[in-house]
Amino acid sequence: MIKNSYKSNQKIYEAEVIESSTIDSNIILKILIKAGRSIAKPALEVLEMAIDPLTPTNVRISLIAALAYLIMPLDLLPDFMPVVGFSDDFVALTAVLSIWSKYMTPAIRIRAEEKLNKLFPF
Repeated sequence: MIKNSYKSNQKIYEAEVIESSTIDSNIILKILIKAGRSIAKPALEVLEMAIDPLTPTNVRISLIAALAYLIMPLDLLPDFMPVVGFSDDFVALTAVLSIWSKYMTPAIRIRAEEKLNKLFPF
């Protein structure tokens, strides 16, 4: 009897890993246009690394977290603040890139650069 009540009081938690196909890059691209080229480059590198099929899952999770921080409207330094608004986002993106730099491939950099040049053709 005690065993049954113990089992019925247990909570079961489920977790779902976000697949790279669920990342909405259009939201990120709109924010990057507003942020400018200096923020866009590391953000696009993070995005490309996150959607690359060879990137390990644990690396993807931290990359997606950095991108989520970028799209949050209110963070340590809110993005609407002139000049400094995106500086904390830049630090988060460059930090995650330096941590996982061993997974950065030339192909990822090329894809990010191509997207960057489309967003900022000048």
